[in-house]
Amino acid sequence: MRTKVAIVGGGLAGLYAARLLDAAGIDFHLLEARDRFGGRILSVDSAGAISDDGFDLGPSWFWPGLQPAMGELIHELGLSAFPQNGDGDALFERMSKETVQRFSAMRQEPQSMRLTGGTGALIRALVAALPPQRLQLRSAVTSIALTRDGVTLAMKAADASSAILVADQVILALPPRLLARTVSFQPGLEPATAFLWRSTATWMAPHAKFFALYDRPFWRERSLSGTVQSMVGPMAEIHDATTAFGSAALFGFLGVAADQRLAVGEDVLVQACITQLERLFGPEAAQPRATLFKDWATDPLTATDADRIGGAHLPPGRASWVSGAWADRISLGGSETSATEPGYLAGAIDAAARAVAEVLARLIDAQETITC
Repeated sequence: MRTKVAIVGGGLAGLYAARLLDAAGIDFHLLEARDRFGGRILSVDSAGAISDDGFDLGPSWFWPGLQPAMGELIHELGLSAFPQNGDGDALFERMSKETVQRFSAMRQEPQSMRLTGGTGALIRALVAALPPQRLQLRSAVTSIALTRDGVTLAMKAADASSAILVADQVILALPPRLLARTVSFQPGLEPATAFLWRSTATWMAPHAKFFALYDRPFWRERSLSGTVQSMVGPMAEIHDATTAFGSAALFGFLGVAADQRLAVGEDVLVQACITQLERLFGPEAAQPRATLFKDWATDPLTATDADRIGGAHLPPGRASWVSGAWADRISLGGSETSATEPGYLAGAIDAAARAVAEVLARLIDAQETITC
């Protein structure tokens, strides 16, 4: 099988790159290792199934005033958004033996926004607008080789069968660290490039999120926003996760390190989170109708062993992500490689657009060389 451009990774970056290539009339083929599109974007219902009114186990917020390309894409796709609930007081707990403090929260500027239907609505809309025959799930790329015919990608399916795709250009829309760990290159990457990829932290990879789902957002009845900062834990930061259609929930980022989470176990952590919510919001919080827990550090298609620590957003920059023999054949397009918004949803759009621009310029140069 042959294509002009192979895209590795079917998260937001890979799908947006596919959208740009499709609009430019360029033949492409997108390969995704998972059995779903979206990558770290995952919006699910109370049973953990992908939903049209889902709770965001991965990223949830965006800021259209600061991220115009993100706002434009949402508008193009006909999606709607709503503000993160911030009405009411916030809570702060400093020590386990101290009374929880309540204070009037300042209005957040800029306002954090969420997508109606969850962030997964963005993925569904992008997939629906692309030719399905060019999108391939359950295809993990294991090696990439530079040959006379172009770039040869070897992939393995979920049933252990193998296949080959040959492309003129490749966009790698995955976190650099995950690429360095899971894909082999022939010829090998230059040492400086390999070191850069391995040193680039993957956003969300060290984190875990917990959701408690309720019949109604009872905290709002007490003029609470659902926002909490805690030095007690296990959740360090809590927010209202009620959906646009009114499904009530609170969610929090765990302040427990990945190795400690693994040692303690999910059941213990879930109960500790419920106990924390009861401590903060009262007896009603102790009886959620369902809970959701996602530890991204245990997801082999997101995290490596090196991602089990850290988690801060990457600083913006303009690193040279590819060098040597591969410089004219591959481009990195994952969110972590964005020069302006690394790790954010908007960073995926920025990085994908830059990668597509690089690929299109190379294809034009190659065509001009042939005609000359």
